[in-house]
Amino acid sequence: MTSPWYIGVDIGGTKMGVSRFDVSTASVAEVERFPTGIQCNPVGAINRVVAIARAWIEKAGSPPEAIGVSVGGMYDIHSGCMRHAPHLPLWDGFPIISTLKDAFGVPVFGENDANACALAEWRFGAGRGCDDLIFLTFGTGLGAGLILNGKLYRGKTGLAGEVGTMRISETGPSIREKPGCLEGFASGAGIAMLAKDRQRTNPSPLLPQEPSAKDIAEAARQGDPLSLSVLEECGHKLGQGLAILIDVLNPERIILGSIFARCEPLLRTSIEESILKEAMAETCKACTIVPAELGESIGDYGAATVAALGVENALKKTI
Repeated sequence: MTSPWYIGVDIGGTKMGVSRFDVSTASVAEVERFPTGIQCNPVGAINRVVAIARAWIEKAGSPPEAIGVSVGGMYDIHSGCMRHAPHLPLWDGFPIISTLKDAFGVPVFGENDANACALAEWRFGAGRGCDDLIFLTFGTGLGAGLILNGKLYRGKTGLAGEVGTMRISETGPSIREKPGCLEGFASGAGIAMLAKDRQRTNPSPLLPQEPSAKDIAEAARQGDPLSLSVLEECGHKLGQGLAILIDVLNPERIILGSIFARCEPLLRTSIEESILKEAMAETCKACTIVPAELGESIGDYGAATVAALGVENALKKTI
């Protein structure tokens, strides 16, 4: 480990990943993961991160160039604290960045997970070569990271990209206490709620009483009518939301993560039907919809990219 390297910390609602990124090979060289969850104590979790990283530092004989943190929740880039994370309530207000700076004495940079993943796909994945792209997490929830004119766009308060809150229907699963919002149709949680609601009047023998998005996708592949109808509605509603983004931001590429990457054949047709119906022909023609390339490693690459860009931006300010 003689070449420059970074430490990445990917904080998620169900697990945390600590990774070692080798700059010379532009790859994640090593990863350790452990569970988080609703009762996860931030002090204990960060202490575990510190222990893992210190073992790597001892092995390398030198500290990392920087640490990058990807936060699965609303993140305050100015204070370096978790602002709000429904799956990690004990982390609200916890000073993630300053705690890691104190532990290692190296630069530490943070972003919310959607921004971090957008940066990762832009640098290393499906967004290479694009100056204008949108990345949508499309996992348990639905958030977006925006790369506009070759730069990450955060907005005035750092909350740009909260596309899941867009209301696209008068009714729908009540995600974020907002029935009819896009996340209620285009997220793992929303898909599960849609299926559960339909199960009340039209139960499927292929689905459990409390189905997950994974259960629904597997049943749809077996031809289950209820699951197919749920995913068709998901695709149509997601397409409506994407059409708005396409017309407003005119991106070259939209990258869809997690669920789309695993279920593209079940979703693409209905997504494209809605986009063709709703978006302007000119903006629609200029934009391609693709699955994320980095798969299960996207959070690790996201955290490392946050570290790399933090270092690069800091150097620009000194020149």
